[in-house]
Amino acid sequence: MSMPFYVAPEQMMKDRADYARKGIARGRALVAMRYADGIVIVAENASETLRKVSEIYDRIAFAGVGKYNEFDQLRVAGVRAADLKGFQYSRDDVDARSLANSYAQMLGNIFTHEMKPMEVEILVAEVGDGTHGDQMFHILYDGTVVDERDHAAIGGDAESIRSKLAERWSDGLDLAGAVTIGVEVLGGDDREIPADDLEVAELSRTNGRRCFRRIEGDELATLLS
Repeated sequence: MSMPFYVAPEQMMKDRADYARKGIARGRALVAMRYADGIVIVAENASETLRKVSEIYDRIAFAGVGKYNEFDQLRVAGVRAADLKGFQYSRDDVDARSLANSYAQMLGNIFTHEMKPMEVEILVAEVGDGTHGDQMFHILYDGTVVDERDHAAIGGDAESIRSKLAERWSDGLDLAGAVTIGVEVLGGDDREIPADDLEVAELSRTNGRRCFRRIEGDELATLLS
């Protein structure tokens, strides 16, 4: 009788983490940051139909990088969970923290028990009635949750983008300033990202009940000018 091939648990976890990180690094990054009226998310995305940034609920947005079909599965699961909770209790009971915890459990279980981890990183953002209520949660491929206060960067080359964002961001930015900073840190020092290759959305306290809004076309060009 042949003996099964043995792999140390720590080596197995390391191999899975390396596999997930390599898949995520192949994709373009995105950034999110607080500004005066809420939270803005800026992503490099040449596709007009495959979205990285979407609305989850009234005051909550979802953003993902990595393998599209995998983070879109998570987006759909989040929409269903938020709708169910809002229907069973009230719309005010749906919050980003509980949604981020659900995503963390899901990704953690897949990373630990499945052969292949999900090649994704996701961001769940919620805008509050005031700046003190704004929340951003960065969930990694292994279920780790990071609470981001002022700004966040996920995806390929996120570390260098995050350091540039920390240098450029300041409290009280207007929408145009926040979008411009987002585009500049994503492009780096050696390239300029055209408006057609950008996906920009905001969660604004001034938008009424449904805070999510996409910024496209002439409005985006005006902000960048």
